[in-house]
Amino acid sequence: MEHLDPLILARIQFAANITFHILFPTISISMGWVLLFFKMRFASTGRQHWMDAYQFWVKIFALTFALGVVSGITMSFQFGTNWPGFMKTVGNVAGPLLAYEVLTAFFLEATMLGIMLFGRARVGEKMHTVATFLVAAGTTASAFWIIALNSWMHTPAGFEMVDGQAVVTSWFEVIFNPSFPYRMTHMMLASGLTVAFLLAGISAYRWLKNDRGADVWVALKTGITVAAVLIPAQIVVGDMHGVNTLHHQPAKIAAMEGIWKTEKGASAVLIGMPDAATQSNKYEIAIPKLASFYLTHEWDGEVKGIDAFGDQHPPVAPVFYAFRIMVGVGMLMLLVSWFSAWHIRRTQTLDTRLAKLLVAMTFAGWVALVAGWYVTEIGRQPWLVHGVLTAAQAASNVPASNIAFTLAMYVTLYLALLSAYVSVVFYLAKKGLAPSTPSAQDPELAVRHV
Repeated sequence: MEHLDPLILARIQFAANITFHILFPTISISMGWVLLFFKMRFASTGRQHWMDAYQFWVKIFALTFALGVVSGITMSFQFGTNWPGFMKTVGNVAGPLLAYEVLTAFFLEATMLGIMLFGRARVGEKMHTVATFLVAAGTTASAFWIIALNSWMHTPAGFEMVDGQAVVTSWFEVIFNPSFPYRMTHMMLASGLTVAFLLAGISAYRWLKNDRGADVWVALKTGITVAAVLIPAQIVVGDMHGVNTLHHQPAKIAAMEGIWKTEKGASAVLIGMPDAATQSNKYEIAIPKLASFYLTHEWDGEVKGIDAFGDQHPPVAPVFYAFRIMVGVGMLMLLVSWFSAWHIRRTQTLDTRLAKLLVAMTFAGWVALVAGWYVTEIGRQPWLVHGVLTAAQAASNVPASNIAFTLAMYVTLYLALLSAYVSVVFYLAKKGLAPSTPSAQDPELAVRHV
């Protein structure tokens, strides 16, 4: 183990933890609002299929919430074991923000979730709806505080360094730092798209299993409609976020775009193989001047290349590839959601091929999300807090062998839990609802009640 770099291993271990953890809050953030929509539709129409949809998806929400909580705990330990310099240097900022997330969001979610799952018959419909709203609001509040901290790490503001420690001078500037509005919006839309394709994919799976009740149909239509509406908005917000990143983290943009030399009228590299040794892209296919246009909104706008940053730039290849995976999956989402919306509007039903396509896209949101997260976090390197603290400065002196051992344990456990989660979700979909309600029994209601 002597030849292994403990810093690289610590980074990989945290990446493994955050990759697994982020999958579940991404679902629970928007799923809470979908459940509230189902509940309010039931309250306003009195139609049972809306409550059937609620009762089915609240099970998946509870499972997702549980795994999100469990996986989040391990990250807290790593701040102390692998990254002691982080809290030592910026703990005055990070500590309160993490505490606010627990006090204002987590406790609210955890308490109200019990009422959502078990309290409907005891508290009545109105209070049950209120509980659903509070859970949805709690998940969004949780995202607010976590994204505020993460955004601050990318574009720190509202502080000054005193004896090597960050001291807050303005909490407003800390929270609403320059990249926060873009990151928060981008994340919320990503959450909505992840849930939209989960709804559509699982509902299509149930349809293929001949579970074609009205609850399945309304969940399917909800997912497709939300996806078709949100993906264009995400493209616009992504462009705005890119312009903001160009201003505050130009090295990240250079890596994302595969731009090695500072130039005016920079080309947009569609595909290629970044080569750090030659500082060029092999087998490059590019569109002249396009990168300058969408980054600076001028055809001859100047874009800094990797050469402008010395050794203070992220590794190009992983950021370059992850960005293209994110964009590629996003374009696929656009095509699938719009085609599905057009097909269902025209025929008021599914066909087998479209249903199978939607099933294949069930977790497409996860793929785009993780790719985007890698762009964001790897693109910040070598900084942990941009311009303030590098990853090397924050790392512990834990031996590489210890980190490698715990990393192997984490990865093994996470792969098992992820496989179990996906299996249980599809098991619940296959099991469906007990045939005790009209909408679960009569497929004809799937058309009449939409």
